[in-house]
Amino acid sequence: MSKLFAGRRILIVEDEMLVLMETQDMLADLGCDSVIVAATNEQAIALVEAQHFDAALLDLNLNGVRSYPVADFLAARGVPFAFTTSYGGHGLRDSDRERPLLVKPFEVAALGRLLTSLLSPPR
Repeated sequence: MSKLFAGRRILIVEDEMLVLMETQDMLADLGCDSVIVAATNEQAIALVEAQHFDAALLDLNLNGVRSYPVADFLAARGVPFAFTTSYGGHGLRDSDRERPLLVKPFEVAALGRLLTSLLSPPR
């Protein structure tokens, strides 16, 4: 699995420091060596404007604010992403119901499967 993730640039948009650190550790275990983080929609959008990302993980709820602006920005640029949340599908817009969703807390194997699907070429 690590060969698929080696050299990939992953954006994590997460406002909870412990969740962020755990996710970074999991991504490192999976072989990702380039993980960039943002805690707000504004930070994330600025990063996406300035850099290339292969995929992104978006916390659905950033300190009470939905991450929809980042989702729309990524979608417009063709960057694959998934939402992460502790609330299941509650709070997703109808237009995002088909997006991948990773429910917290998650394990490294689930994160690996999700990233594999995000980074695999479409069939």
